[in-house]
Parts: sequence; structure tokens; C-alpha cells
Amino acid sequence: MNHLPLIIKREYLTKVKNRSFIIMTFLSPLIMIALIAVVAYLSQLNNDKKRFISVLDETGYLTDVFQNTDNTTYTVLNGLSLEDAKALVKEKEDYGLLHLAKVDALDDVSKNVKFYSEESPSLTVISGIERKIEKHLREMKLQKDGVTLAQIEASKTTVDIAQESFDGEKSSKIDNIIKLAFGGIAGYLLFMFIIIYGNMIMRSVIEEKTSRIIEVIISSVKPIQLMMGKIIGTSLAGVTQFAIWVVLGGVLMIIVSTIFGIDMSQASSQQQELMNQAMQTEGAQAMAENLINGISNLPILNLVIAFICFFIGGYLLYSSLYAAIGAAVDNETDTQQFMLPILMPLILAVYVGVFTVIEDPHGTVSTVFSFVPLTSPVVMLMRIPFGVPLWQQLLSLLLLVGTFMFAVWFAAKIYRVGILMYGKKPTYKELFKWLKY
Repeated sequence: MNHLPLIIKREYLTKVKNRSFIIMTFLSPLIMIALIAVVAYLSQLNNDKKRFISVLDETGYLTDVFQNTDNTTYTVLNGLSLEDAKALVKEKEDYGLLHLAKVDALDDVSKNVKFYSEESPSLTVISGIERKIEKHLREMKLQKDGVTLAQIEASKTTVDIAQESFDGEKSSKIDNIIKLAFGGIAGYLLFMFIIIYGNMIMRSVIEEKTSRIIEVIISSVKPIQLMMGKIIGTSLAGVTQFAIWVVLGGVLMIIVSTIFGIDMSQASSQQQELMNQAMQTEGAQAMAENLINGISNLPILNLVIAFICFFIGGYLLYSSLYAAIGAAVDNETDTQQFMLPILMPLILAVYVGVFTVIEDPHGTVSTVFSFVPLTSPVVMLMRIPFGVPLWQQLLSLLLLVGTFMFAVWFAAKIYRVGILMYGKKPTYKELFKWLKY
């Protein structure tokens, strides 16, 4: 008799009715949104901070360079020595003092600039001041050589290489960024899902084994059915929990931002500022068009189907290995010796995806690792947005399914013997012996 549906139902209901599962399902989004809200609020406070910077320019070259902004006010000091300027700034409790020492030549100005402050200044503030000084000195040197500002502006040229395939399909640099972002998110989700819910399966097996419940269950159920029921049931519970997190997290984010007036985007204010500056340039419209074209050029249907197939295949493959480890040991402490061989391919897949696929998605390394079953769920998902032939996707998926079936057979062998073994820490040699039973 096939008891698999009953086992799946039992595992699913056992997980979702567990008090700690329910608490963490609803508490985790609250904690996450609270952390994001706190970071956004603190970033917002930091962005609203008023900075008063005094400038002592003994060169006379840069007096008019520093213009006040919403958050930074520059005060030019005249007729003061350096020591008097320091004392004045400390007395006023200003943010800092920018000192440009007197020099004989324009070329020496850049070597005689110092910023004095009570505490270490912000890297963003220092970088901004450096850019202003560099730009002005560059223009002054060119003017000294007889080049006017109009000529300087006219000499600026932006090159944006148009990209097009031999079949006439147009693309751009933004296309590659969009493709990499999709692949990276897909690979990261799979990586986290495997670690979180794979460990849940392993702990479930260990718990039933140590409580001796497994001895009663195994008398009427085949080990492979019990293992598959645990994997599928726990996976469904994980999907349920993840769906609740997404819905609840989105609702809470809207509520928090509305009630407390916190802009969640402030948590990445520096990136937002860079984006705003980019959108104010002349090529902003072209950039927006490239972004829309990049999204429209994505093979959406292929990506969705491939994501579902590789996500499920990769998760089931690793889950069977986690279940086998749980059956082989008596407690979580003993699992450490078996975890490294499982985690290493996952970590390798992420590194190959991030550092190789972005550079050469169709290169030898990327292609080979997209066929290796232990790394293909991550690497292939990151390659597909760049255009992978259908036969390669199908071959990689077939290899993944075949390896999963072998892993299930392998894990079931260990599961069948290991769930009844107590009191002894197994070795790799003993695990291979169990395969012969």
C-alpha cells in the first residue's frame, strides 16, 4: 500500500501546527521589518544632519569652490592663522576645518590640503570635498595653459557602445546587469531555501530517531516512502511559511512606512543619491529606455519554467542528502563531519555564478558547472538570462533529475539502516557498508 500521501500530510500538518513554527512564521517578518525600519530611520536622521565646515584657504585659489548644500554649510575664514582657526572651529563645535596651506605653485596645492576635526570625518564628506578640489584645480591648470572653460566642456565626450547580435537583437550594458540580478536572486533564494529547510528535514529525522518513534513507523512504511514523505511534507511547509513571509512582510512594510512616515529607501541612501545624479544627466532618458528594453528582452516564460524546475530539482536533491545525514547520526553535533561535503558544492556554485557567469556566461567554466548536478541549479539559473540553448537546459535538467533519483536510492539505503542505529558515531567507511545491506 502506498502510504506516501499520508506521510506527506502528517509531516506537513506536524510542521505547520508546531508552536515554534507558527511563532517564527509571524514573528520573523515583524523582526525583519523592525530592523529595516530602524536602519531606515537612523539613515534618515544621518541624512538630515547639518554639517558646518570652515575653510581656511591661504592659497586664494579655491575660495569660491565650496557652495552650500541642504546639509552642509561652508564658512570661509579670512585673516586668521591656522591655530586661531582651529580654536574658533572648536569653540563653535563645527564639523571640521579644511585648511589649504600657502604654496608657491598651483601644482603644489593638492599636496597641502588637510582636514581637521574632533572625530573621524565621514568618508562621503571627504570624498565630496576631494572631488570639488580636483575638478577646480584641473580646470585652473587647463586655463593656465590657455584652454577656456567652454573648450573644456566641449571636449567632454561620452561613449556608449551599442550592442547588437548578428540576428539583429539589440542589447546594452544594462541588459547584462538585469540578467545578472535575476540570476543572482534566483541562485541566492535556492541557496537559502536549501540550507534553512534542508536542516529542518535533518532535525526532524534526528528527533524521530532519538525518540524511538521511528521504530513504530518503520514497521508499516517503507523507508524510501518515509524519507520522501518527510522531504515533500517539509518542503510544502517551507513554501507555506515563505508565502506568509512575503505577504505579511509587504503589508507590514506599507503600514510602517505610512504610520511612522519612514522612507524604507533611506536604508540605501548612498545608492539612491547616485541613482538620482545619474538620472539628472543627459543620458537619463536613454538609460531608462535601455532599462525597459532590457526587461522586455528577458525570456520571461523560459526563466519562470526553468526557475521552477531547477529550484525543485536542486532542493529535492540536497534534501535527500540532508535526510540521509539525519538518519546516520543520533544528534546534531555529529552532523558536522558530513555537512561540509554538502555545503561545498553549494558555496562553489555561488562563487562560480558570481565571479564567472558575469564575465563569461558561455565560457568553459560556466558551461561545465551548469551541467554538474550539484552546482547546476544555481549556475544554470544564472546563465539562462544570457541566452542558453534549450538543449543545454534540458540536458542539465535531465542530469539533475537522474542524480536526484540516484541520491534518493543512496539516501534510502543509509536511511533504512541508519534510522535503527543508536549509540555509535558512524564513519564514512560504515556508511558505504550500509549500502550493501
